[in-house]
Amino acid sequence: MTEREPDFSRTARKKRNRSSTILNILIGVVIVAIIITASTIFIGDNDDGQAGGKEAQTTDNNAKEMDDQSDFSSNDSTVEDDGETNEDSAEADDGNSSSDNADADESASSSDNEETTDEAAGDDESDTVTSTPSDEEFVTETVVNSAWQPVGTTQTGEHVSKYDGESVDWQEKKKALAYATGLSEDSMIFWKIKNGGGPQKSIGIVSTKDSSEKYRVHLEWIEGQGWKPVKMDKLSTLDFDY
Repeated sequence: MTEREPDFSRTARKKRNRSSTILNILIGVVIVAIIITASTIFIGDNDDGQAGGKEAQTTDNNAKEMDDQSDFSSNDSTVEDDGETNEDSAEADDGNSSSDNADADESASSSDNEETTDEAAGDDESDTVTSTPSDEEFVTETVVNSAWQPVGTTQTGEHVSKYDGESVDWQEKKKALAYATGLSEDSMIFWKIKNGGGPQKSIGIVSTKDSSEKYRVHLEWIEGQGWKPVKMDKLSTLDFDY
């Protein structure tokens, strides 16, 4: 015959089962609480990170705006500086342009002067002086200068050559002799002025006062213009029949 378990054993098992259920419930509550806390912490960290990111982005945007404003101000300053620089450059260009124009005018003037000089040189070159030896023993050389011109005259009407030592014609002969030799009348001795082989031709024998230079000059009358030298002999002596 089987023995029956005591009633208290059944009661004890019920109590243990109830305790286990409560314990499991408590464990579940704790786990749920842990999960909720962990989730809250994780979500809070994300929010902080996002907020920090937003704040950092805002800070970066502000810094960028400040940089942009600084760049804008720098650009304005650059524009102003460029304006001043351009004005200075324009003034410098105007100065250089004026200087260039002055240089160009100066060059043109120099060129004109050079052309004038060249023309004068050309005229001088067209005036030739020729010197040739002479067969006469008292003449060293005979000179002809194509630049010689009539010396001018105050005489009017029909010309008559005179050798009286006082007339206008005589004085104009002396002037022509001085012109040919390049001497002044005051520094010369007029040894003789005579007819040169025709009514409108004359010959003068002259020298310096110390006789270091001696000449025989042939003159020809040009109507309305006066006496003109046509040939000059350089003399080695005055000791000859003139």
